[in-house]
Amino acid sequence: MTFRLLRISLSLLIINPLTVSAAPVLPADIRDGLEEFRQASGVGVNLGDNHQQSLYRDAEEARLSGKTDDAGRVLAGMKEGYWAAVGYLNLSTDYAREDLNPARALVALRVALAMLEGDEDSARRDQLRNRLLVRAGYLAYQHGEYEKAIGFLEKVSLDSFNTPRALYLHGLALSQRSNHRAAMQSWHRARKYPLAYPGVADAWIGMGRGYDLSGYLGQAGEAYLAANAAFESERVTLRKLAEKIRDQGAYKTLVEDARETGIDWFLADSRTLTQPRMAYLLGFMEQPAAQHAAGRVAALAAMAARLAGYQRDLGIFDSALAEQIANIQRQTASAHTAALASQGADLRDRIERLSAKAADSADKSRLSSLAQTLADTQDWLANLDHRASGRPEELRQLRYQSLALKSRNDALVSSVNRLRMKAEEALDKLALDYVASRDQQMAFALDKTEQQIAHLYEYLALQSLADADLSEDKAGEGRP
Repeated sequence: MTFRLLRISLSLLIINPLTVSAAPVLPADIRDGLEEFRQASGVGVNLGDNHQQSLYRDAEEARLSGKTDDAGRVLAGMKEGYWAAVGYLNLSTDYAREDLNPARALVALRVALAMLEGDEDSARRDQLRNRLLVRAGYLAYQHGEYEKAIGFLEKVSLDSFNTPRALYLHGLALSQRSNHRAAMQSWHRARKYPLAYPGVADAWIGMGRGYDLSGYLGQAGEAYLAANAAFESERVTLRKLAEKIRDQGAYKTLVEDARETGIDWFLADSRTLTQPRMAYLLGFMEQPAAQHAAGRVAALAAMAARLAGYQRDLGIFDSALAEQIANIQRQTASAHTAALASQGADLRDRIERLSAKAADSADKSRLSSLAQTLADTQDWLANLDHRASGRPEELRQLRYQSLALKSRNDALVSSVNRLRMKAEEALDKLALDYVASRDQQMAFALDKTEQQIAHLYEYLALQSLADADLSEDKAGEGRP
């Protein structure tokens, strides 16, 4: 409603010059506010993150329908921030697929980087910025713009999930510039990360290729053998991880164990991206289906913990009610009240006798007040037995309600546990598929290193035969 009123008021400012004298004069503060609103409408009205997300969905619908121009127009009307940056990232993907020249895709990525500066969430901004830089570096490298690729990749932070991939691409770009030494330095830094990260396995192979191109064939063979051993060890780790997922579940193995701060984690490594289990968790959570599955398990686990707390509290409350009901002694209470009532009657008789003997009116007034107080006390004692007789019934009603709540809570606990079991089974399946895919990738990398080792040994054998033939020819020339 406010937006409509602003539009109507704004239309009053855009009037025909011939009728300016008839236009109403607006207050200065309203006119200044409308002017700011009109200026803001030219670059997109910031109506909150939800509105920007809605515009992003509209742009995605247009992009997925093949209408990239319409998607670009929607994105141009958005305020700078996270959703605009993601929209331009997706748009750059379409441009890269459609165009032979990466110019439009790189421009879209540069716009995404500029839009991202308006995001107030620093962690989310840094994560997406690193992803945009890696994407831009890959596009530049793919089209032979190596200096531009190096410039993008050197801006990627060293504590990001995309860091190993950026280091690998950085080494490739340097290698294309014939700077093999610097390329191997980048690949050596990438090798310090777990093999679960994209680009690390390629960096292991790249080290051998770098030594090969530099002419150090012996060191190239050693690098390939080291990569081979690393891949074999990683496949053993993946098999153990799969066994643990089958025994303990994916949520316990990948999520809960990553939260531990025990001595095993401390001795294994610092709690950074260099932890293998953290690397597999981050890689697994890149899949939207894995995020939803893990979120369901986490929500159901929190619900189960909350219901368990309710169950414990209701059990304590029921025990307290049962104890109070058992400890009520109506007979003792009646005996005490009867004795007090008898004492009250004696006191009332004594007060009446003193009042009859009293000559002073002030004394008679005080004795009359005392008699009234005593009468009120006797009435309260008379009702005490009635109230005490009703208390056990009230306690029994409360206990009945608590037992009903406990039964309902037990049913909810059973239902949540069944749902959690199904959610964990779905998560386990996704996790095992992910581990199997990682094992397949390690198998491909292992085949690649074995092929490189075979080619290297074949080349060395041929080189040795050539050298032997050359030495025999020289020896034959020296004979008479």
